[in-house]
Amino acid sequence: MRPARADEAAQILAFWRRAAEGVSISDDEDGVLRLITRDPQALLLAESEGELAGTVIAGFDGWRCHLYRLAAAPELRRRGVSSALLAAAEERFAALGGRRGDAMVLDRNEGAHRAWHSAGYRREPQWSRWVKPL
Repeated sequence: MRPARADEAAQILAFWRRAAEGVSISDDEDGVLRLITRDPQALLLAESEGELAGTVIAGFDGWRCHLYRLAAAPELRRRGVSSALLAAAEERFAALGGRRGDAMVLDRNEGAHRAWHSAGYRREPQWSRWVKPL
């Protein structure tokens, strides 16, 4: 487990195309580099035998702890990769003074719903995400 480096942006994007659900407006090299430059500890990588096994973005804005892009290599799912990433993210948040983690999870991603639920996260049906591309 370790933070991502700027020279790994292309590799991370390729991994997300293979292992993550959905696409974000920030899914380009510039977006990944901007994240790593602004908060070098936010994008956590799990490795297995020298290969990228999983990712999570653990962003803290001083108020809330946000989790994005939790993804495990398809061939390594159900082997603890996501659990280890979430534990590292939660440790980061606690060290920064964070009080609660929230995750962006696609409604259609039933497998992710089960994973988040088993990690102790609960859906809050009273909230909706509102967005506007800039």
